[in-house]
Amino acid sequence: MSLFEITAALFGIVSVYLSTRQNVWSWPTSLVNNVMYIVYFLGLKLYALMALNGLFALIAVYGWYEWKFGGKAKTELKVSRTPLPLAGALAAISVVGTVLLWWVLKRTQDPAPLIDGMFFSVSLLAQWMMARKYYECWWVWVALNCIAVPFFFLQGSYPTMVQYAVFLVLATQGWRFWKKSLPGAA
Repeated sequence: MSLFEITAALFGIVSVYLSTRQNVWSWPTSLVNNVMYIVYFLGLKLYALMALNGLFALIAVYGWYEWKFGGKAKTELKVSRTPLPLAGALAAISVVGTVLLWWVLKRTQDPAPLIDGMFFSVSLLAQWMMARKYYECWWVWVALNCIAVPFFFLQGSYPTMVQYAVFLVLATQGWRFWKKSLPGAA
C-alpha cells in the first residue's frame, strides 16, 4: 500500500461519484486516475489493466467532449438506453476480447491472465458506454465491481480493493440516478 495508490484510488472514487451525478468533471478526474493507474499496474505486471487505463485516458477525453457536445445540435448528451443490436454486439466483442487477451496474457508474466483480459475487454466497453451515456453501463459496472473487489483483495491491493468496493456502491447509485434521467421516466 502506498500513498500513490491511495491517491489514485481517491481520484477514481471522485470521478465515479461525479459520473453518477452526470457531472462533466468526472472526466478530468478520471484522466488523473487513469494515468496514475497506468504506472501502478505496470509495477504489478498487470499489463492488460495498465493498457486499459491508457485507453480509459483516451475515453476520458472523448467522454468529456461527448457529455458536453454529443447531444443534438452539439448540446449536452442525454442518458439513453443501449440499442439491443448494439448491446448484443458489445457482449460478443467482450467475450471474444476476453478470450484473445487471455490467450496473449497467459504467455507473459501476468499473474491473472483470464481476469486481467476480462477486466480489459468488459471495462473498456462499459467505459465507452458511459461516455455515450448508455444507462446499461451501470449494470456492467456492478457486475465487474463484484469481481474486482475479491480480485484486488487477493492481490493485496487494498486501496484499490476499497476503491472498487466504493465503485460498487456508486454504480448502484448511478443505476438509480440515471434511470430517472431516461426519456419517459417518472
